[in-house]
Amino acid sequence: MREHIKRTKSKRVSRRKFLSGVAATATAFTIVPRYVLGGRAYTRPSNKVNIAVIGTGGQGVHNIRALLQHPDVQVMAICDVTEEADYSRFYYGGTAGRKPALQLVQKHYAGQKSTAKYPGCARYIDFRKMFDKEKAIDAVLVATPDHIHAIATMAAIKNGKHVYCEKPLTHSIYEARKITEAAREAKVATQMGNQGHSGERIRLTCEWIRDGAIGPVREVHSWSNTGVDWAEYRVDRPKEKPPIPLGLDWDLWLGPVPKRPYHPAYTPYNWRGWWDFGTGAIGDMACHNMDPAFWALKLGHPVSVEGSATNINSETTPFGSVVHYKFPARGDMPPVKVTWYSGGIMPPQPEELEPGRKLTGGGNGILFVGDKGKIMCDGWGGSPRIIPETKMKAYKRPPKTIPRSKGHHRDWIDACKTGKPASSNFDYAGPMTEVILLGNVALRTGEKLSWDGANMKATNVPQADRYIRPEYHNGWTL
Repeated sequence: MREHIKRTKSKRVSRRKFLSGVAATATAFTIVPRYVLGGRAYTRPSNKVNIAVIGTGGQGVHNIRALLQHPDVQVMAICDVTEEADYSRFYYGGTAGRKPALQLVQKHYAGQKSTAKYPGCARYIDFRKMFDKEKAIDAVLVATPDHIHAIATMAAIKNGKHVYCEKPLTHSIYEARKITEAAREAKVATQMGNQGHSGERIRLTCEWIRDGAIGPVREVHSWSNTGVDWAEYRVDRPKEKPPIPLGLDWDLWLGPVPKRPYHPAYTPYNWRGWWDFGTGAIGDMACHNMDPAFWALKLGHPVSVEGSATNINSETTPFGSVVHYKFPARGDMPPVKVTWYSGGIMPPQPEELEPGRKLTGGGNGILFVGDKGKIMCDGWGGSPRIIPETKMKAYKRPPKTIPRSKGHHRDWIDACKTGKPASSNFDYAGPMTEVILLGNVALRTGEKLSWDGANMKATNVPQADRYIRPEYHNGWTL
């Protein structure tokens, strides 16, 4: 095992040259000699992709397990500010952090340790030192708390690495724009972790809507029941100052956020409910549940957004909220109103639902309202159903026209090896993240925002700027 856990100052590594033109079809990869393609960041389809993971909490460990299922992937480094944390209270269960993640990787590669194929897995606290030391990294998976997403992802891009980042892509609108632009310029393979985007069911939803199954869509309703108790129903910072647990670098955990004392109300899990660290229910779940609307309806920037919520305050995200977006016409698609609901708040029950039948999704879902009918889907890009069921049974399904994916992580790995964009690459995921996080700007200002998306400006609410582009602290920059 290689171990590097001392902190170092950030050091920029010269940008790699990248693959600029790879001919790849949807059905087959073409192996082209490296000397023909040029660029050190290109990985031939026959080679392993060396991956580092930044953030080995519950979701990070989940991602590691997924990566280890692919024989052409090698997890060569992990990085986290926590040695080990207890997740038994949360849905992940067990423990996570550097130690459990390292054990998981070592166990998987145990049979290869006696060969030159497996050099060992390095572990780090500070990802800046990891990039200084580990020159063989091809790609990076980021699964940190939201407030670290952008700085870790940008560091990967600047070091010439392909990058997969969990949702939401960033903590702020400005960060989403800059990350998207940087990845496009660097020509790295990217993917955001809204896993349902690579599934069969979201493709069916898009194909049915574009086939005219319910006619032109003028309303969309999407919801999630998560996030009610993330901050443990707090509306202010805890007053207690318990000692920092052994194995946690609290200063690095805070990153660009202003200093505050450690408290278990923030980590390892409930950071999602604090404005400085998380993005609330809409940031956590709309990248999943609203995704079918962005894809099927080709949504761009809205013209306006407004919202209302319970317990609006400067510290913690709402227990429940409703956000209304208005989008202009797009090509032959009419203007559409999209409404987000969280914390158990739900849209009205459609009259088309049969007696005893409820909106699908078990607390997470989306409903499309068209001129000729309605489609409801489970959350995470789940199965579409036209309602009532008699219309579903009568509907003649169209041909499958959208290319199918072999899986969300597989999709990104193939993009790293061929240059063909992954399905939820940053050119798609970045603009969607901007729109989703705009909902939080509306909630925090308490105003209806007239939105100039190209310039990231609420033209009628100047005070929104502080939430669109928040300040960085403690010497961190993007």
